[in-house]
Amino acid sequence: MAPFTFTLFAPYNKQAALRLKNAHSRMFGVDIIMEKDESDGYFRATVDLADGIFHYQFKIETKSWFEQEPEPALPNYDDEEYKEMTQEEKQEKAQAYSKLVDEIRERNRQREHEATYTQIWYTFVDPYATDVDERGTDDAHKAVGILTVKNGKRIIDEYEWKHDNCFLPPDEELVIYEIHVGDFSGGEDGEKDTRGTFKNVTKKIEYLKELGVNAIELMPIKEYPGGIYNPRYYFAIETSYGTTADLKEMIDELHKNGIRVILDGVYNHSDSSSPLTQIDHDYWYHHNPKDVTMSWGPEWNYNFYDPKYNVWPARKFVGDSIRYMVEEFHIDGIRFDAARQIQNFDFLHWVVKEAKRAAGAKPFYTVAEFLPDEPCITNIDGPMDGCWHDSFYWTLRECLLYDNVDIGRMKAGIDCRQQGFLGVTNVVNYIGNHDHDRMIVEMGKERSIFGEEAFKRVRLGVVLQMTSIGIPMIWMGEEIGEYKEKTCGVAKIDWSLLDDHEDNSNQLNKTLLGFYRGERVVVIVNLSGTFLANYRVPNIPANGWWHEWTFNYNVKVDNNEVHLDIAEREAKILVWQGENLQQSEPESKPEETTESPSTDEVKTTAQEQEQKPAKPDSSVNQKPESTQSDNPSKN
Repeated sequence: MAPFTFTLFAPYNKQAALRLKNAHSRMFGVDIIMEKDESDGYFRATVDLADGIFHYQFKIETKSWFEQEPEPALPNYDDEEYKEMTQEEKQEKAQAYSKLVDEIRERNRQREHEATYTQIWYTFVDPYATDVDERGTDDAHKAVGILTVKNGKRIIDEYEWKHDNCFLPPDEELVIYEIHVGDFSGGEDGEKDTRGTFKNVTKKIEYLKELGVNAIELMPIKEYPGGIYNPRYYFAIETSYGTTADLKEMIDELHKNGIRVILDGVYNHSDSSSPLTQIDHDYWYHHNPKDVTMSWGPEWNYNFYDPKYNVWPARKFVGDSIRYMVEEFHIDGIRFDAARQIQNFDFLHWVVKEAKRAAGAKPFYTVAEFLPDEPCITNIDGPMDGCWHDSFYWTLRECLLYDNVDIGRMKAGIDCRQQGFLGVTNVVNYIGNHDHDRMIVEMGKERSIFGEEAFKRVRLGVVLQMTSIGIPMIWMGEEIGEYKEKTCGVAKIDWSLLDDHEDNSNQLNKTLLGFYRGERVVVIVNLSGTFLANYRVPNIPANGWWHEWTFNYNVKVDNNEVHLDIAEREAKILVWQGENLQQSEPESKPEETTESPSTDEVKTTAQEQEQKPAKPDSSVNQKPESTQSDNPSKN
């Protein structure tokens, strides 16, 4: 047995208590009264504990002005009682639940104007709990915090890091792959709907390497209700994906293979059932939303400073959470959700500095969802390294879906410096992400474009994305032509699209995956609706043999130029083979001729890596170091 002290920061609450039991016990014991230290605002209770696992909760005389609203009731289709209900009974149940929610909301409106609302007690999970059991226990209808004690101290797990000293790519070389852990993998046992775990992601590292990505961005791995990102707990991870040790092992193995890990963090708002909302709502959060139309839950008040305790309450809590994730799980970057809605650059500057200080000498990338995107979030006075380049997405979408090419907007999207950004690391370019349907889905829904035509347009989008200034990001499944609409429900990647099918029905999917791979390349893009015959492409960086990746033929480059046929809205990708190749003549090209469009309608880019690829079929796509030139020569 050794003394262990439980702490709860609640500086203006009158009373608090601790509920504690062994994890194997059914019931909590008598509440343990916590003593308050007025000098620092903390309640404390010290208890002698043996090594082991414990469940605990806090109780407090709340200063919050509202009663916790229940989450929306979702039908439990696995519940036998629900299955036996008639449609009328199901409707009655839903109506009764809606009535309950309305009653609670009305009481909240009234309570806000009452003088004695502070007499209500709440039971809740420790805001700093590092593990949570949502099922509760026999006498805990709410979740409980899980505490593991060893040698009298709290431990998270006993994982030992193995690959902390591995080389990781710098920010300017990142190629990001966005992942939802539950949908990216899992189901290898034959059960298609089995949710993915951290261990499943670890098993697919070789796939990520072959694809050519060197960073993954994990969608939120913390608890959140209702399928939207309203985190309830900021220190506990989503246990259905695995243990904290599983997460560490996954990150460690990714680092071993030169792949960085960026975590998606929601720091604008939280869920109404978050513990801090129940302690003293207005101490940590804005009383009312800053913008009702863009509000997803209680919003952190980063402007509030408490002079009595010399603390910025919201900044302290979120800063502690971020430092914990960096120090405990060795993440390599953070994506800040809804950064524009935070509306506080002072806080963002401070918290980014804290995260990078915790990361130490290793590279650490901070990127914001700041919509609409503006250079102010990233440039000299901006707090972030980069931002999601949403204007690039919408410009490309107009081109791929509707054949609307605004060459000025396109140039600015391709070269973000024309928009005022400083360079490569300032923008993350994508043709899809978790907030949008995949581009191939958009084509089917909006224009009924399917099959080869859809894949052709996607390939054009990929070429523009990969050769534009900025960091490219792939939304999982894009690279295999996954066709699933955006949903809050289960949407697992169908990896059978890459299997060998007797009827070859998935050839387009397999070809698209190959299209994402390449090394030393020249890209020529025709954005016009005109076929270009025997078009002269100057400034090829090396003479010798090049392989045209899209249509699988070889061409010889002399005098640093080559002549190609380029169809309308098509891209050609030349992968360098070397000075000599066992082929006497390249394959013949179409003989159609037509007048060339203006030079503004054709873009040429040359990307040259320091190392030569072993062979094109095994090479991977790297982030370009140069961009399309604006004035290729006309034929």
